[in-house]
Amino acid sequence: MSHPVAEDRPVEHGDALNLIRSAIAEAPGPSAAAQKAVDLLHERFGHYDWIGIYWVDPNKTDLVLGPWTGPEATEHTRIPIGVGICGAAAASGETEIVDDVNADPRYLACFTTTRSEIVVPIFAEGSVVGEIDVDGSDLTAFDQNDADFLEEIAALLAPLRPRA
Repeated sequence: MSHPVAEDRPVEHGDALNLIRSAIAEAPGPSAAAQKAVDLLHERFGHYDWIGIYWVDPNKTDLVLGPWTGPEATEHTRIPIGVGICGAAAASGETEIVDDVNADPRYLACFTTTRSEIVVPIFAEGSVVGEIDVDGSDLTAFDQNDADFLEEIAALLAPLRPRA
């Protein structure tokens, strides 16, 4: 997977990447580091309305909600791999950008305000170990710049995954 070179990356993404890299390094442990990353993404990007990290469970059958931030909790704290947009991204290992969740039959409704979603797999040792799920309240809130940026964040999060 190629990532944009620094000159091609939006400045705010580069700044946030450095900030998150520092926050992860300074956090007292993996769980605190992952929560700090989610909080910083939410603070820095107004169109990231709800952000959660789902980790693949030890049986590799479900995604389990880890750190998250947003206006309210989601009822989807466990999602079978292959179900919904999150489960599809975990099964395929591909980033999913959904411009209009109401037009995607895979969407598992969480919040009435969600109009679009991006889900980015987190890889470790060649396998999907988790994912970043971001909801937006605007249609087409996410683009390839968001995907590239969140894929870089996913690489920073991979070492923070819970160990079975």
